[in-house]
Amino acid sequence: MTMNVSEEIERLKEEITRLGKPCPDGSISVKFGTLFNDDRCANLFEALVGTLRAAKKRKLVKFDGELLLQGVHDNVDVILLKA
Repeated sequence: MTMNVSEEIERLKEEITRLGKPCPDGSISVKFGTLFNDDRCANLFEALVGTLRAAKKRKLVKFDGELLLQGVHDNVDVILLKA
């Protein structure tokens, strides 16, 4: 089953909402390690990092750096910007 990038980003937004915590500004924040190590996310996303980069390019999420790596960047906040 293949999804297009827009579908993957929509799923990513749902998963960040499910796993993250609301921020006062209306955004939702989740640690990269939480996303990466979640069983549901592991089954949904073939390339979580690629989906995150695509969402960042579209200014739907923000995080420090260009590329997130498991272990090294587990404590980096991935922020879903308010719609």
